[in-house]
Amino acid sequence: MDNSRRNFLRRASFLGAAGAVAANSEAARAQHEHHAPPQPQAPPKSEKKPAAPQGDRRPAHAQGEVVPVEVPDVPRLPWTLENGVKVFRLVPEVVEWELIPGKKIIGWGYNGSVPGPTIEINEGDHVRIHVTNKLPEGTSMHWHGLEVPPEQDGVPFLNQPLIEPGQTFTYEFHVHQNGSFFYHSHMAMQEMMGMIGFFIVHPKRPYAPRVDRDFGLVLQEWALLPNNPIPNTLAMEFNWLTINGRSGPHSTPMLVRQGERVRIRMINMGMDHHPMHIHGAQFYVTGTEGGRIPETAWYPGNTVIVGVAQARDIEFDAVYAGDWMLHCHLPYHMMNQMVSMVGPMGQAGQGPRTGLGMEEGMGVVTQGHALSEDLGPGMGRGMGMTTQERNVSNIVGPQDQHQGHGQQQPSPAQGKGAEVQPGQAERLGQVSNPDDTARRKRVPGYPQDMVMFMDKEVAKPETYGLPPGWTGSFMGMMTMVRVLPPAMYDEIQRRVREGIAEPPQGRAPAGHQHDHD
Repeated sequence: MDNSRRNFLRRASFLGAAGAVAANSEAARAQHEHHAPPQPQAPPKSEKKPAAPQGDRRPAHAQGEVVPVEVPDVPRLPWTLENGVKVFRLVPEVVEWELIPGKKIIGWGYNGSVPGPTIEINEGDHVRIHVTNKLPEGTSMHWHGLEVPPEQDGVPFLNQPLIEPGQTFTYEFHVHQNGSFFYHSHMAMQEMMGMIGFFIVHPKRPYAPRVDRDFGLVLQEWALLPNNPIPNTLAMEFNWLTINGRSGPHSTPMLVRQGERVRIRMINMGMDHHPMHIHGAQFYVTGTEGGRIPETAWYPGNTVIVGVAQARDIEFDAVYAGDWMLHCHLPYHMMNQMVSMVGPMGQAGQGPRTGLGMEEGMGVVTQGHALSEDLGPGMGRGMGMTTQERNVSNIVGPQDQHQGHGQQQPSPAQGKGAEVQPGQAERLGQVSNPDDTARRKRVPGYPQDMVMFMDKEVAKPETYGLPPGWTGSFMGMMTMVRVLPPAMYDEIQRRVREGIAEPPQGRAPAGHQHDHD
């Protein structure tokens, strides 16, 4: 942005602030004072005024107001206006949904959604949130990052009693902050079952520079055992990673018209930090779970770590047209249904053991040595799997059983950058013919990455125009920002309005598919 435009915006913001009338705030109070047990509550009888429509709107620069936040695949939480108070209703309950087509999961969320629906208000609003518990155990609500009275903070036994099954508890407070916040259960294992949602507070004066598109992404992780759709909340390793409750390629792309300014808000409720990387753009980090960062403290990048319980806002100008991936850059978070392996990679005649404890899965030596069979490959730390799997290395197999378990064939010495001599490629198992399956199996380390195409299964209006086979690159904590020329942007928005979903036409390119026979 040039100086003249920045100065103009600052002058405009100053003049708008000078004419604003400061709102009087009063101390918020709980429905159940003095820590009395919460009682079932009848719906209020006061006159209700429906909220304004929350559909797609024109860009901020055209309307002179803040842009509603789009959280793909997650609904907004509706509200009613009762005597000047915005009233919301949250229902903690069991939710079933699909991570990708065909992979169901049963978690805990709010109002039929995991993550929960987005709460979106304005700075200075007075809010009342009725929470009716439909879970089989007690719960509570914490408003992460918001400065509320202690009796509204949601810590059970410290600030309030548990909201028992079937009971309703009402939270009520004024909001004097602005930024990217979130709500979640304050019961640790319930958090790992999926109980989180955005709580977005728009500022009284729109941020400068103004954005045209504002998106929200919730980062979560799950440990799913074979044939069990219920997350293992005792696990400390996770084999399914999601953005807004879906794994790639099932996550819905974010649509941007070329030339627009974009904000993406990311929040993380899990056990791992996530270095979130975007292709095709450089951004500035402009906000955290503490609110807006002063412009003098913004810093550029294309990767930002979103730590556990943190929020990060990034902003950039969508200059370059294209379909740009946005993903966690941890390698194991770029896959679906992965397992952990430590210690020896190959054991003669048998595959990795399963049902290992957390210590073994984390590589903690309790007996033997670091390369002993006790620390051999296992199917996830602390996940309690009990099935047997095949060898993970094609270098060692049943033909070597007479050599004893844990013995590996010596590999040829390979100097870094050394030239491959005639005949050495044969010894190393290098493959020049991709159809030579037998030769491929003798390459050290094979197999590694796999490709699976799901173009038809995940087709939706937002994927229109993507090339055949695009889904082969999307797994785990991955989504994309589609920066579209105006004509293409308008066509896709038409398809979104009319619900037209078509998979790409033509055949997917030949992928690197593994033969495990």
